[in-house]
Amino acid sequence: MNPTEPKPPSEASVSELMTQLASQTSRLLRDEMRLAQREFVESAKHAGMGAGLISVAGILALFGLGSVVTAAIAALSLVFPVWAAALIAAGILFALAAGAGLVSKKQLDQASPNPEMTIANVKQDIDEVRDARHGH
Repeated sequence: MNPTEPKPPSEASVSELMTQLASQTSRLLRDEMRLAQREFVESAKHAGMGAGLISVAGILALFGLGSVVTAAIAALSLVFPVWAAALIAAGILFALAAGAGLVSKKQLDQASPNPEMTIANVKQDIDEVRDARHGH
């Protein structure tokens, strides 16, 4: 048997088992940290997408709204006084802005700040260690 190769648990001494435990625990923690990092990156992508969509919606609204609002006020002023036509157009604009805000909030809500997979894996690891400890 190679001296660097770990012995089977039935042949290993307590100190060798403790060394293996420390090594495996350290590797497990590093792996879980890498998983958490990947989850945070994925969450940040959703947050970035939501923030980008808010910006795009705002820019498009500014460019398109100028001419549409003017045309709407002009059309409404044929039926109502100009001030009433402007208030009606403003009310419609506020309703549209609320709709865009709700869509962007939905995107931002998809960005979870918690690394869900990592939490589940750590809980499973703890349960397995607990079961192995109580099972022997």
